[in-house]
Amino acid sequence: MILVTGATGFVGREVVAAAVQRGFQVRAAVRRTPVSPVAGAEYFLGADLADDNDWTAALAGVDAVVHTAARVHVMNDESHEPISEFRKINVAASVNLARQAAAAGVRRFIFISSVKVNGERNVGDRPFCEIDPAAPVEPYGISKREAENGLYRVAKETGLEIVVIRPPLVYGPGAKANFAALVRAVARGIPLPLAAIRNKRSLIALDNLVDFVLVCITHSAAANETFLVSDGEDLTTSELIRRIGTALRRPARLIPIPKWVLVLGATVLFKRDLVRRLLDSLRIDSSKARTLLGWAPPLSVDEGLEKAVRLLRRDANA
Repeated sequence: MILVTGATGFVGREVVAAAVQRGFQVRAAVRRTPVSPVAGAEYFLGADLADDNDWTAALAGVDAVVHTAARVHVMNDESHEPISEFRKINVAASVNLARQAAAAGVRRFIFISSVKVNGERNVGDRPFCEIDPAAPVEPYGISKREAENGLYRVAKETGLEIVVIRPPLVYGPGAKANFAALVRAVARGIPLPLAAIRNKRSLIALDNLVDFVLVCITHSAAANETFLVSDGEDLTTSELIRRIGTALRRPARLIPIPKWVLVLGATVLFKRDLVRRLLDSLRIDSSKARTLLGWAPPLSVDEGLEKAVRLLRRDANA
């Protein structure tokens, strides 16, 4: 039996569906009954991401936990103390769940972290890897790093096996934030001033991330390891936009504007951090996942993008 937290979220719901399809017994922890429950999954209602939540009933008979629930990174966070809010959910609540999981006899705890633990951008041409010193910048990444440290302390004290997964940008049906904004812009034929950008960014399709999570549930070599995972093909932002256009069956309208002009304009408009995410390089080395676990992503970038925009394209042609 596996317990999946955040089971109605972007990643969690797909983990539940894929795990059921592959024959796992799945208990999905949710706050309320989902509108479209996954057939074959058992739903545990009332899951609360608090540092004192009692998980006893949810953990009964569970062999592995997949912890996808989190307070996610949000642009223009209006919280008075964002780091405190992130720590309550991403750190304290995660460690609380892990301690209770260990006490309940759970064997393995899989934690969905973030590449933001490594940093916001590469320095030079070298991609991030698992042995690099952590260098989170924003509250979200800082909280994820603190959660990782707390979970490994639990592992050392209890013997609970911890697996930390740090994905880069995850794209797929229902993706939000920058990826969704790019898809909408291409679908509407909006000119984008990014043709001259020569950065490189790693991505991972939702299906590829879910597949890796399921491998980590059972693979003995995954225990107490940290993994950076991606599709294995790094793209410039302009190339990503062209590939999105191909998936949408629409031409991407790209205009060559020098990077310094974009950065200057973004600084004037107080949007520098947002634009940096489109302009800077953020590459990861995912070779550890491939060599240690023998894992390979089942979808290519183009197949992942095709699936990500399928519903939007269908609606546009309806």
